Amino acid sequence: MKILVLNGPNIGRLGTREPDVYGYATYDDLIDVCQKAASKLNVSVDVRQTDTEGRMLAWLHEATDERYPVVLNPAAWTHYSIAVRDACAALSAPLVEIHLTNVHTREEFRRMSVISPVAAGVICGLGLAGYELALQWLATVKQREPREHGGVLSLVDPSN
Repeated sequence: MKILVLNGPNIGRLGTREPDVYGYATYDDLIDVCQKAASKLNVSVDVRQTDTEGRMLAWLHEATDERYPVVLNPAAWTHYSIAVRDACAALSAPLVEIHLTNVHTREEFRRMSVISPVAAGVICGLGLAGYELALQWLATVKQREPREHGGVLSLVDPSN
């Protein structure tokens, strides 16, 4: 199984960008955490980062076409990118939205996500450990089929 780990704007600046908020772990540390977790879980992981919305959309379309599960840190796009939200809604495999910080304890504008309603799950506030947890869930969840339910992606176990 291959899982895409997609990171949005400024995540590549980890370790130097607002370390009092995001800590001193670097983007290379993030990649290392994901690769080590994938190795333990016996899955393949492809970790990517972009500051360009169009590139993120292309990666999400690739995930849809290839049926790749996705761990997504949409960063600033969390709050306003309908294009990223719509690409996430079209995914053919589960999506876990992730944030390094607890967005609910930060500024008011950071508390709203246009991505969460189309994600199978959301992890926030656990730093890099959140990536490992997201990968663990995606790697171990039973094969499930996505179904639209009230505009929100729900995952249904076909064996039930």
